[in-house]
Amino acid sequence: MLLLYVNYEWSYDKQFKNLDKIYFAKLKLKFNGELATTGAVPYKLAKSVLEEIPGIENAARISMGNGQKLFSHNETKFKLHSIFVDKSFIKILSYKFLYGNSATALNEPGSVLITSATAKKLFGSENVVGQSIKWDNQKELKISAVVADLPKNQTIQFDILQPWTFLEQIDPEIPITGWGSIDCATIFQLKDNVVLNDVNKKLKNFIVTKKPDIKPYVYEPFLFPLSKSHLWDEFKNGEVIWGRIDQVRLFAFLGLCVLLIACINYMNLSTARSEKRAREVGVRKALGSSRNSLMGQFILESIILSFVAVLIAFVLLEVFLPYFNNLLDIKILINYGSYTFWGVLVSLALITGFLAGSYPAFYLSSFIPVKVLKGFKGSSGSLSIRRVLVILQFSLSICMIISAIVVYSQIQYLKNKPLGFNQNNLVQLDLEGELRSHSRLEAFKNNLLKNGAVVSASEFASDFTGGGSITGDVVWPGKAANDNSIISYRSTGFDYTNTIGAKVIAGRDLSAKFPADTVTSVLLNETAVKRMSLKNPVGTILSWGNNPGLKVVGIVQDYFNESLGMVVEPTIFYYNVKQSSILLLRLNPNQSLGSSIQAIKDISQQFNPAYPPQLTFVNDGMKEKLQSEKLLSVLSNLFGGFAIFISCLGLLGLALYMAEQRSKEISIRKVLGANLSDILVLLNRDFMKLVIISNVVAIPVAYLLVNHWLQKYDYKITITIWPFLIALLASVIIAVLTVSLQTFKVAKANAVDALKYE
Repeated sequence: MLLLYVNYEWSYDKQFKNLDKIYFAKLKLKFNGELATTGAVPYKLAKSVLEEIPGIENAARISMGNGQKLFSHNETKFKLHSIFVDKSFIKILSYKFLYGNSATALNEPGSVLITSATAKKLFGSENVVGQSIKWDNQKELKISAVVADLPKNQTIQFDILQPWTFLEQIDPEIPITGWGSIDCATIFQLKDNVVLNDVNKKLKNFIVTKKPDIKPYVYEPFLFPLSKSHLWDEFKNGEVIWGRIDQVRLFAFLGLCVLLIACINYMNLSTARSEKRAREVGVRKALGSSRNSLMGQFILESIILSFVAVLIAFVLLEVFLPYFNNLLDIKILINYGSYTFWGVLVSLALITGFLAGSYPAFYLSSFIPVKVLKGFKGSSGSLSIRRVLVILQFSLSICMIISAIVVYSQIQYLKNKPLGFNQNNLVQLDLEGELRSHSRLEAFKNNLLKNGAVVSASEFASDFTGGGSITGDVVWPGKAANDNSIISYRSTGFDYTNTIGAKVIAGRDLSAKFPADTVTSVLLNETAVKRMSLKNPVGTILSWGNNPGLKVVGIVQDYFNESLGMVVEPTIFYYNVKQSSILLLRLNPNQSLGSSIQAIKDISQQFNPAYPPQLTFVNDGMKEKLQSEKLLSVLSNLFGGFAIFISCLGLLGLALYMAEQRSKEISIRKVLGANLSDILVLLNRDFMKLVIISNVVAIPVAYLLVNHWLQKYDYKITITIWPFLIALLASVIIAVLTVSLQTFKVAKANAVDALKYE
């Protein structure tokens, strides 16, 4: 299961034919004292690079953050994810066309390309080329092509593709924006035999030459492989450092650890039962069998068991894979027709069987016939090796216990950390259709308040838990000439802080009582005040682009809505309902949730009948922020539990072996008066040494691993001694119970049975 997941993540975007020549444009820019990397680049970059830098085959812009729009056919309406792209987009990325011509699919502004699933949603059939659909209840568009549904393991996802020329029609300012507008993604395709480093050298100062007032170290575009964009998605100081690849490597390591522990287990259990097969080996050797043939026999037995295990694993996999897919929100399918799949599986079974059977084969085949036929006595050397194997097993298990505790603690810390706003009973509704009209929107909000479904409402720039816009054009008193600080900005409506439940720590919120708030008033968050070094921020006059006289009327306490583990960015809030795409609603706590939601939907249908209301809970968006950490926690707990269970079996094997070896010693001690507790202490003492050694080995390793993992969070727990003490205590208790269950049987046995042949 883990290897299937690793393969799924690794295979992202491998469906594209020219993947090795396709690159995302990235941009390095000075971001509040640090060199940051963003996937947003200027609108002008694609065309200029294509014309001026040799080696570029194609370039295409991709709109960012336009989210879901209403698409309808007759009475069938759906909100679908659409993106605007240049027509060269479908030349760069090789999609499977079911219907329509790929060469002309996006030539006309009013044309659209849709997926097969979208066609079935809107029309109930696939071949719908030439049919019309309505965009945002405003414009009729013609379907020019249908492509096969996109696999989930593909970076760029969409339901509908629309031409970039259509975006320029609905937003005429885009073609005339300057190099400072970094608001779209761009992909490039390089020509054959073009070296990436050569292109990136030419790109380094490309924007600077176009806009000399931008300093070289602020705006540096570069190309990054599409094949790496999913797994290597974290940058620091302009260089890729980590991302999902760390999680994928961790899961691969976790799977191999479980397999290794199981192999060690087989070695221990096989050699622990060596006395049962000692005479068999002696007789075979006496009859002329060579050591090599005996080793082959034992390895073959192990490989056969490995293949039997594979068959059992297949049954379990088919049962649990749907649950696994649901847990990870992915779609892993087993390709039984893949030669690679069967090759890896057979190789894995052979290697596992050989690895697990190698030591038992080597050990069992080494018995000398004369000695074992007279009476078998295990060697102390083999016992030492088994002890080393048990130490290795428990060291890995203890690492997993500590890691699972730290991951869980970090998740709980982030979940319970004060957010600075009240996420409960806060919902958001897209502003579309009739609700774009200011008068209509005000009437809608008043009706909601009058009905009692909500207690407050305010507009917001975009998805509340998503990202936003940034600017470097804000100027404040005392700002140094070389200060390249980047400030985030968000448009809001009135009564914003009251709606989200944030605290105004100085001044006031934007209000309809003050006419100037619609034009010249702004709010700052605490981080922005610190960045600007403002001692008395309320009343400060700021300059921002073409607005030289913006007055700070209030300071909002920092709140975490975009990232739970990272620092809050300096942010400026201003009133602009026209630039806001979301309506935030605070539900009435004195009314049932169901009745409030239904009332909002009913009133929305009255004011905006063409658009089905779609409410989103903000706390659901906040939960998604921890999805990656939750996945890590669940899998580390699940497979860590497997590892501990298997390790206990390994310890059981060693306990079984030692108990059998010491059965006569135990019987003599009982005859001489030793009681049950004395014998249990005697037998457990040696195992406790192994467990303590395992902890000594595992604790430093686990500390380094969890400390490295925590580094990616600005807000993180302090690593205390408790996870290590819990792991130590748990390993000791597990070992004592495991060993005692086996040794108790030997200690209770009748002494006469063990001594009657002496």
